[in-house]
Amino acid sequence: MKSNKIFIFWCALFGLIVLITVFANLFSTYPVNEMNMDKVYMAPGDGHILGTDHLGRDVFTRLLHGGKVTLTVAFGSVLLSLVIGVMYGSVSGYVGGWVDSAMMRLLEALISIPSLIFVLAFQAVMQGGMWGMTFIIGVTGWFTTARIVRSEFIRLKEADYVKMARMFGTPIWRIITGHLLRNSVTPLFVVTIFNLAGAVFIEVSLSFLGIGIPPSIPSWGNMLYNAQNDLLIGAWWIGLFPGLLIFFTVLSINFIGEMLKDSRL
Repeated sequence: MKSNKIFIFWCALFGLIVLITVFANLFSTYPVNEMNMDKVYMAPGDGHILGTDHLGRDVFTRLLHGGKVTLTVAFGSVLLSLVIGVMYGSVSGYVGGWVDSAMMRLLEALISIPSLIFVLAFQAVMQGGMWGMTFIIGVTGWFTTARIVRSEFIRLKEADYVKMARMFGTPIWRIITGHLLRNSVTPLFVVTIFNLAGAVFIEVSLSFLGIGIPPSIPSWGNMLYNAQNDLLIGAWWIGLFPGLLIFFTVLSINFIGEMLKDSRL
């Protein structure tokens, strides 16, 4: 009972964060890029609930719109990596034999290379942008998904109902989607949850380093990047609030994933 309440709490917290960022336009108090040089570095208070930044922009508004960008990149990249991982793992696990061996050796080679190298290489070619960052994280984050799908397919393809389906001449695509993939949904969902937390972390990390989302587009990572100098002059609120939202977002996703994983054991 207690674990259920904790699970509901983290789901509600993450749902609330997603809700207020998706509908950022409804909750925003100012235009996202509106500058007011007469209100630079205003502390949280009347008129600006979370204060203003070095250009007089409302931190609360930018926090909501920045969350929309960060979560859009995270969800989009996870969806792309899910598609690639499922396709790769399905072929490897179902076909087996030398095809499986060759595909797994390639996958192991890719996993052995730090993902940051792939991200930087793609970033140099694509020159950033929100959708470019989504693509970069997506095409470099499917490795674990592919391994999970492959292992599930190897386990399930020897089941009696799969053998019966082959015996009756069921098309391969129907066996894969209707029997194998459908029975792999739970582990796939769990690994996708963890990939989502990883995607948020990667976007924030790259933007914080100045090589992620362009500075002209608000995101949580960009807000932290811009807050580095602001902290030195005492404008603590500019970095604190996006940092807290990032912390609770990643924490809630990880707790949800851990509880879902434990429920399967």
